[in-house]
Parts: sequence; C-alpha cells; structure tokens
Amino acid sequence: MKITIYAGNAGDRNDRGMRGAVDLGSAIAERCGVPARTVAATVKPIEGGWAEQLQAAAPNLRLLAQRVVERLDAGEPMVITMGRCAASIATLPLVARRFPDAAIVYFDAHGDCNVPVEDRVTDYLGGMVISGAAGEWDTGFGQDVDLTNVILVGARDLDPPEQVRIDSGQIRLVPVGPRLGARLKNAIGGRRVYVHFDCDVLDAGLLATEYQVPGGLQWIDLLDAFEILAAHELLGLEITEYEASWPGGKPTDPSQLLSAMQPVLAVLQSRRFGNSSAESAPCPP
Repeated sequence: MKITIYAGNAGDRNDRGMRGAVDLGSAIAERCGVPARTVAATVKPIEGGWAEQLQAAAPNLRLLAQRVVERLDAGEPMVITMGRCAASIATLPLVARRFPDAAIVYFDAHGDCNVPVEDRVTDYLGGMVISGAAGEWDTGFGQDVDLTNVILVGARDLDPPEQVRIDSGQIRLVPVGPRLGARLKNAIGGRRVYVHFDCDVLDAGLLATEYQVPGGLQWIDLLDAFEILAAHELLGLEITEYEASWPGGKPTDPSQLLSAMQPVLAVLQSRRFGNSSAESAPCPP
C-alpha cells in the first residue's frame, strides 16, 4: 500500500483542507509504515463560483488522475487523502471505468449530486461531484460512474433535487441509524467496493470539517461500517474534508478517525486486486 496525498486545490474556501490532506496522509503513512507521495502543492484559495474553481484546480486534478491510473495499472488498492470532495471528479470516473460493476460507497453528510444551474454561477463545486462523475455535466475528467452503483452513507443535509433522486431509487441511501453495518452490507450485495469518505459524515463536533452537520455517525458507527467494508474486496479508500485545524486554530487529532478506519487500512495494506494473499504486515491498530 502506498499513500497518495493530494495537496492541491479543489474548490477550497480556505487552506485547512489542503493542509489537512497532508497531515492525515502523513499520519496514515507513519501509522502503517508505508510510503507516501504528495501530488500537487498547496495553493492560496481563489474567489469565484464552481466554474472558476474547476478551471483553477484542473491542472492539479490532472496530476491526481495520473497518479490514480498508475495505482490502478499496478493492481494496488489506493489510499488517497485530499482536501475537498471536489477532487473526486478526477478519481471516481477512473475507478468506475476500470471496475464498472464496483459499488462506490460514498460517506457524506450531503448528497453531492446537484448539477450546475445557469443562473447560479456561485454553486459549490463539491456539491456536484457524483453527478459530474456520472456525466450529467462536463467536468473534463470522465463520466463513467453509474449512479445505480453509488451508495450514499449518512447523507442527511439534502437539497430537494437530491432527495428526489433518493426517493425515486436513482441513488441508494443508507441513513444514519441502528445496524448501519448490516444495512450497508445489504446495499453492497457482495460487490467490489471503492470507498469515498467525507469527514463531515461524522456527527458535528467530532472532527474539524468545513461543514458541521448534526445527527451524523458516531465513532462506533464508523467502526461498524468499516468492519463490514473490510470483509469485501476493496479497491481503495479516499478521505476528504479533514481539516488540519479547527477554525479557531486548535490542531485536529486524527487518532480516533484512524482507529475506526483500521479494519479497512489493514486490508488495503495486505492485498492486491483479486489476490487474497498477504503482501506485508497489516497496519497496526
């Protein structure tokens, strides 16, 4: 397993996410005793709506996409840390293209499946990740995601069009609540899995994220879900929206997050695609 740290921009409104990607990726590499490679460089956030943000991020996102292709070609599961959800427009289509039947398990407090509206140029780029990766608008980074393979986990701050998608069955939702792991297992249905984890899926106050939303996952819920995920063939894990510090400047501690993610990290360190034999010692608890 090798850690990819995407330190570049992706619709950032502050630099805490970019710095957080570096901090978290470095912490995972140190914990598991594996190398980390940094892609792109932290930049000053820019003003503007989603189109300006995408244009500014595109050169760095192309570097991230190149790294994803390298990992897929090597047959090695990926662990990627990146500041904001919007960076996933460069990762999800590539995974879906290589593994079209894989489940994309998308932990997020939000639906992230809005589409650009012509008279709303200020729309948030990170709120349009899934729809862009599915080709409902042109991101410039592929459109290979099949919405029927997307499983939202923990989404609760949903815009009306996103709720319609869920109610109609276009996208499946596993809401916060009892037996989260069992319900997630049922939704996956034995498929290969690629995991997108936005830290704001956690309950407000557990971790520093840009958008704090009450009613989210507790640490025990996250561990339950990741134990279930670890029992599947894992293609990779990308972690977004981990901020290096709280708005007041207090540093963020990743220890509880990494402990809850431990089952998946251990599997990713010891496996290759389609190969159940261990390659190295698992990431220690």
